[in-house]
Amino acid sequence: MHAKDRTALEYLYDHYSAALYGAIFRIIKKEAVAEEVLQDVFLKIWDKFDHYDASKGKLFTWLLNVARNQAIDKTRSREISKDRKTDDIQNVVSKIDNEEYIEQRVDSIGVKDILKDLPREQHFIVEHLYLKGYTQSELADEFDIPLGTVKTRLRLAMQQLRITLGVTTT
Repeated sequence: MHAKDRTALEYLYDHYSAALYGAIFRIIKKEAVAEEVLQDVFLKIWDKFDHYDASKGKLFTWLLNVARNQAIDKTRSREISKDRKTDDIQNVVSKIDNEEYIEQRVDSIGVKDILKDLPREQHFIVEHLYLKGYTQSELADEFDIPLGTVKTRLRLAMQQLRITLGVTTT
């Protein structure tokens, strides 16, 4: 990819586009726009691949961050915000309906039991980021917590969860 090899880009697209589309769609919630963002993501990957540093993380994580950031940027654009205003009431109703299901599902797989062993601050961060759908920035802004503190607490929580679950990282 560093040499702008088209077959390498095709390989990335074939192997990662479905997962990246899923992440984008969860943020955008509109098929056509999510597909457009996916194309933008692969253009950005093509242009910015030299920014990827394998020593800082796995390729998929970097690709996912590019996709997520591109999707968030798109949601901040005017065209999406107009569409979102009309969908707000439907989303609120849907969210209320889904919260009960998600709560039951989380309980059924034992996530809450695992999280209760975390320190209160870390539990709060993980719960809001992964179970309530906040971004790190949204969480920091809404609860007046410095973004660096959110990131640190999340990192510490993930380390503790890996230990609790017996997961080793390579």
